[in-house]
Amino acid sequence: MPELAEVETIARNLRDGTTNSPGIIGKTIRDLVIHWHKTLAMPDEASAHSRAVGKEILSVGRRGKFIQIELDGNCYIFIHLRMSGDLQVISPSNEKIPGHIRAEWVFSDGSRLVFNDPRKFGRIWITDLPQDVVGKLGIDPFDEQLTIITFSSMLMNKHRQIKALLLDQTFLSGMGNIYTHESLHRAGILPRRDSSRLTVDEMDKLLGAIREVLTEGIMRNGSSIDWVYRGGDFQNYFRVYGRKDQPCPVCGTAIARTLVGQRGTHYCPHCQPEERSNEM
Repeated sequence: MPELAEVETIARNLRDGTTNSPGIIGKTIRDLVIHWHKTLAMPDEASAHSRAVGKEILSVGRRGKFIQIELDGNCYIFIHLRMSGDLQVISPSNEKIPGHIRAEWVFSDGSRLVFNDPRKFGRIWITDLPQDVVGKLGIDPFDEQLTIITFSSMLMNKHRQIKALLLDQTFLSGMGNIYTHESLHRAGILPRRDSSRLTVDEMDKLLGAIREVLTEGIMRNGSSIDWVYRGGDFQNYFRVYGRKDQPCPVCGTAIARTLVGQRGTHYCPHCQPEERSNEM
């Protein structure tokens, strides 16, 4: 499943364009075609068509793991890619059409934004009330209001294993397995540690590590570890994720794998030690 860095990369490409396709800002939607009805989470197809068609795209951004597209007339499109979803801009002359299109927005210039989703888990919402879709999401890791004081208070008010807590989208939006593993390793924190028992110094290191890892992931266009995704190379710089029995790039210790919250978890036993008895 794409995480914050991958979703940010896709949003940036849609907003600014790439060498192979233009951005979609300023384009007007001429038609909306839903090829698989369950892809549209809300509203019904007729209402979605009337809300989106004829509208100009004003902005493209991200909220957590959601792509957010703002249209004129106070209308928003939210897209969650889930396991295998992807978005591509197809020019009128492009003959290479993806094979699993679940929805497409046809623009007045003949180009199309297609939602390709082989596993059919992705969903689309079209609404004038964004809070109905993303209102329960936690704060974004890059939000300026997420200071170390705020973050430490958030952690101390919970009594959960730190990895599971970081994956909770109502706590901190956008984090997934990959970037959580990598952040905890850089911060030197064992994934099963109790969030409330981290030291202030560890909390500070963790917030810095989260932002550092996500920034690098975005710079490298995300991680291409699934055949669905294209262009990212952050997978070539993983320290622990998916590297069981391989040497830690910091200390050389073999990377271990365990379960935390029923999720496979990679860590370095040396760099991420058990809680020390004098920690409170």
